[in-house]
Amino acid sequence: MDKEKRIKELVEILNKAGYAYYQQGEEIMSNKEYDALYDELVKLEEETGLVLSNSPTINVGYEVLSELPKQTHDSPMLSLDKTKDREALASFLGNHKGVLSWKLDGLTIVLTYRDGKLFSAVTRGNGVVGEVVTNNAKVFKNIPVNIKHKGELVLRGEAIIKYSDFEMINESIEDVESKYKNPRNLCAGSVRQLSNEITAKRNVNFYAFALISAEGVDFNNEIMNQFEWLKDQGFDVVEHYLVGSEDVVERVGFFEEKIKTYDLPSDGLVLVFNDIEYGISLGSTAKFPRNGIAFKWADEIATTHLLEMEWSPSRTGLINPVAIFEPVELEGTTVSRASVHNLSIVESLELGIGDEITVYKANMIIPQIDENITKSGNLEIPKTCPACGGEVVIKNENGVKTLHCINKECSAKHIKSFTLFVSRDAFNIDGLSEETLVKFIGHGFIKEYADIFKLDRFEEDIVNMPGFGRKSYDNLIKAINDSRKVKPANFINALGIANVGLTVAKLIAMYYNNKCNDILNAKYEDLVSIEGIGDVIAKEIENYLSDEDNKNRINNLLDEIEFEEVANEESSDKLAGKVFVITGSVNHFKNRDEVKEVIEKLGGKVTGSVTGKTSFLINNDINSNSGKNKKAKELGVPIISEEDFLSMIEE
Repeated sequence: MDKEKRIKELVEILNKAGYAYYQQGEEIMSNKEYDALYDELVKLEEETGLVLSNSPTINVGYEVLSELPKQTHDSPMLSLDKTKDREALASFLGNHKGVLSWKLDGLTIVLTYRDGKLFSAVTRGNGVVGEVVTNNAKVFKNIPVNIKHKGELVLRGEAIIKYSDFEMINESIEDVESKYKNPRNLCAGSVRQLSNEITAKRNVNFYAFALISAEGVDFNNEIMNQFEWLKDQGFDVVEHYLVGSEDVVERVGFFEEKIKTYDLPSDGLVLVFNDIEYGISLGSTAKFPRNGIAFKWADEIATTHLLEMEWSPSRTGLINPVAIFEPVELEGTTVSRASVHNLSIVESLELGIGDEITVYKANMIIPQIDENITKSGNLEIPKTCPACGGEVVIKNENGVKTLHCINKECSAKHIKSFTLFVSRDAFNIDGLSEETLVKFIGHGFIKEYADIFKLDRFEEDIVNMPGFGRKSYDNLIKAINDSRKVKPANFINALGIANVGLTVAKLIAMYYNNKCNDILNAKYEDLVSIEGIGDVIAKEIENYLSDEDNKNRINNLLDEIEFEEVANEESSDKLAGKVFVITGSVNHFKNRDEVKEVIEKLGGKVTGSVTGKTSFLINNDINSNSGKNKKAKELGVPIISEEDFLSMIEE
């Protein structure tokens, strides 16, 4: 093997992976694969003496690219050397005491305090230059903006988003592809926002892990005293313990057990000498300070067999490979599937059905394929899209191969329309989430709306799908059958006609006295005469209803459903002449559109900005300093809460 050539290859591969991870929030290889390639590079550099100027072994991180201001750190922020060997920690300490703590997986921030106030917050960046995020740090959930100490204080810590908050934020995002992959990516994006209003909503926490300097304070030469002092100043610090070579391995076991239920993302532990002066006296290499070492979890690995490769299409056309294997126990849970990310990884693993593979959980959380022992390489790449049967192509961007469906009418690309169809304001099918729709469409169970009512054809497949079972299937089929009877307005809304929401759908239904046959034969001349429906919407509706493909889909759907008989709702003029602006979150309605619907039904009007003609601004946060609140106060427009509004319309 040409060692110099291999070094160049490794540097290019690792830098590409590092840039994707730190700058773009994407993961093109697993942590385990990265570590293995990194270790190979270190060994080759030692053997040859060749170290390239752009080698990741001497360059920490990557240049930051954003509109945030940049700032050079007073001293370079070096990474710690790492090990997966517990006994190596005992050897590292020797006769000295050390402090063992979590290595949190978020975004490292340097905080500076002057005169008892937060002066600056700067991200780690490339270790030399970081981004100034002071305004964002001021809205971290647990950070002290003012402290008792009046001298200059510089400390480092990790900004993180807890798993519980991460899951809550992801649950609020309906679009499956828009969901965040992990807490670290969400945190990095949250901390680097140009608007700290967004940061504040993300529940970012800060945990101090190192005190760099504290003017005029004597810590008696101990890291442990620094941590206690920081806690006294109001900071949350990483959980930590004083250890020696005789008990460090036992304490690692304590952390290992705790991480199974720990709410803070962690990818290992950090061990530093408690004796500050001794640690400083050891100096550092070009990349690693010698006063500490990082411990990375040795992944629990299980052997299993690849049963199938599930190809999961998405709304962008990307078809993701997901490995399905014989269930195994890992880190206390049963796993049977793992994302393989892209075709390049599929090829590098030389996968084939029936192959003996080893799997693990990256950072004890995310299932990954570790190694393919058999390496049959006989896995067939789909020649057609599993969702629509359309043509697929392989794209190669920056050396990463991905599979894509190029059919514009692919059902997977129209996931939003199916999500609307099953939503509360349409057919209201409980239990058919967007995530479940993506799975069913990917398996080819659903190609058009009517197919939703025929899912019992795939009973066995659904019952045996991961995350399902007999009870889930039975509940889903019941919900589907319960939804077969629908109001005409909800039916119109479910079709997803451009610019036609529930409010417009109700206007149409009322105009045609809820007679569905008349509605489906609606003409432009009639529609444009309906108050609230303009020229553009009328054309959209007529064009949709006259399209032959749409007609066929509607007719197939009509074979599966029936319409409720509803009396026309009487309108009211209770809010006639009143102009409202709605801002902020709502508690008693599904969303602000529902509030708007009520106002318009009662004769009122809703606009987007506060002017002299505005009658009321509805905002549950009456005392906020938002732009709309300020404008309302300037113009003397009353600011009312949701409860005030409800009282107003109930009088």
